[in-house]
Amino acid sequence: MRKAILSGSFILLISALFFSILSCNKEMSATGNAGSSGTATTATSPTISVASDSSGTDSVYILQPCSRGYFRDSISSSSLPDSILNYLTNNYSGYQFRKAFVIKDSAGDVGGYVVIIGYNGKPVGLLFDANGTFQVVLEQRERGDINGVGWHHGGRFDDRDGMHRDTLAISSLPSAVASYFSTNYPSDTLLRAFRNRDSSMLVISKDDGLFANLFNSDGVFIKRVTLGPQEIKFTPLQIQNIMQDSLPSADQAYLEKAYPDYVFETALSVSLNNQLLRYGVLLDANNTKYVIWFDASGNVVATVTVW
Repeated sequence: MRKAILSGSFILLISALFFSILSCNKEMSATGNAGSSGTATTATSPTISVASDSSGTDSVYILQPCSRGYFRDSISSSSLPDSILNYLTNNYSGYQFRKAFVIKDSAGDVGGYVVIIGYNGKPVGLLFDANGTFQVVLEQRERGDINGVGWHHGGRFDDRDGMHRDTLAISSLPSAVASYFSTNYPSDTLLRAFRNRDSSMLVISKDDGLFANLFNSDGVFIKRVTLGPQEIKFTPLQIQNIMQDSLPSADQAYLEKAYPDYVFETALSVSLNNQLLRYGVLLDANNTKYVIWFDASGNVVATVTVW
């Protein structure tokens, strides 16, 4: 029987120079990392290793809960279930594999997997269950925010304050962006725009579908991602911007569970003849943007990694 991974303290450490992981026990190792056998010296209070990249900036820590008695073993990508590898390929095209771990209990039963990848130059930590089914995009924090609220002003996760400083007015987009649309996608209606942490710009538009259009800081086009839903290509649908609190409670509960400390960007409702078909939510989780599609019953029907 598959065992649930419950609350505790399991902290993964990422730096620009190396990737390491602390013990998966509820009581963290006081003397260092566990070996590949999964054994560790434990203490009553967590001890967090700290590393810096070559410029001396803080490393990124990935937090992942697990229950007492579980440990982790480092494994290669070839040892991951095919379902995980397929998920990574389908949701993070062009990703770079960094590290993977299998989570086991004292009897050797598998409780889940943790995978760390690089995507568009940013770390992403993912938790899967024992069957290789996606569970959580793991929360990231900087060293000084481990025991606090998880962010600080000026930090890499300061968008968690909910002030939406990344939002751009469509009218304020550079002329190069407007010119690109008028030349290449004259039928597009521009819906929302955002400035990413690297100063690139993300523009959400619609025509015979919904699209995320990425431009660099100078307004030079980089790529266009189809967001769906598929029905838009075949049927004239009603698409409306909606507020976060207008989403069904089941949708909000899923987002809070699967994307801890996510930042809400925008949401859309998609209807046909005034009957709801879909909700789409654009969110930022640890500096990576996703669109999550729900059906009218609150089931997740598609996830698109935008940037």
